[in-house]
Amino acid sequence: MRIIPIIGAVIGLCLIVVLVAEIGAAPVADALITIGWLGFCAICVVHLVVVAGMGLAWRALVPARPARALIWGRLVRDAGSEILPFSQIGGLALGARAVVLAGIPASVAAASTVVDVTLEFIAKLAYLLVGLLLLLHLQPASPVALPLTIALLVATFFALVCVVMQRYGLGALGQFIAASAQRWAEQLATGAIVLHASLAEIYRRTSGLWVGFLLHLACWIASAFEVWAALYLGGLPLDFGTVLVIESLLYGIRTFAFAIPNAIGVQEATYVLIGTSFGLTPEIALAVSLLKRARDLAIGLPTLALWPAFEGRRLWRRTVRVRS
Repeated sequence: MRIIPIIGAVIGLCLIVVLVAEIGAAPVADALITIGWLGFCAICVVHLVVVAGMGLAWRALVPARPARALIWGRLVRDAGSEILPFSQIGGLALGARAVVLAGIPASVAAASTVVDVTLEFIAKLAYLLVGLLLLLHLQPASPVALPLTIALLVATFFALVCVVMQRYGLGALGQFIAASAQRWAEQLATGAIVLHASLAEIYRRTSGLWVGFLLHLACWIASAFEVWAALYLGGLPLDFGTVLVIESLLYGIRTFAFAIPNAIGVQEATYVLIGTSFGLTPEIALAVSLLKRARDLAIGLPTLALWPAFEGRRLWRRTVRVRS
């Protein structure tokens, strides 16, 4: 199945090339210069604040753990998902590994990652709902409203199924596996039971679930300030409500375009199609998307460069302890 994301990535890259050729490389370059370094720095700074908030949302699920560990884990997770090719799941694994290195038990790291991703997905659906309501207010006849509404309803159903499976399904799975007499099955059952126990502990703290959800929703809404600030500093002010509609619809479409790694091409086309309907020129819309890609590189590459250093330090400490 690896061939599917590869094909998706190739199609996405071709779409970006087509967009640049259609709009023109020179106008896109001029748009990037118009937004400038100040706008790009604003995108990066706001994004770092949002990532820190999402790290705190993760920490709400395990309140006894240090906040800095979960914020760093969130940074590593996003860097792995956005920078490494075909690695959405790999980013989650890297983030969980990062918090394990900070002293959090592996079962807690895995369980909290699963719940945090679920809460973020539900918050993203709520964010999309806010965007759809604003879209219907600003453009009642928008052609994208109906398909996105249907997709939102379907995604909400699957999100609820996912929550039920996390809350009750793993325990039954562990008991079923343990019923067999094979050694490998017993080991697998033990892992499933331990994970289920960690999940159950997290789900028992309903206050943590609500805090995590609300923080994720607040972070998604705050993320629209990235584009708003960049446009404002570039002398291209746009009403925040309008930016929120564009961003929420973008991330809604990105969520449903999961077969294409990092929504390559999909993000750019969505910015052009939706952005132009709200007053952005095609070159500005494409420039904003490309700046967000550059933001991922500017933040993600140093993060991934630092992460092996933490791994090496841990191995060094273990070696010193063994020798002593």
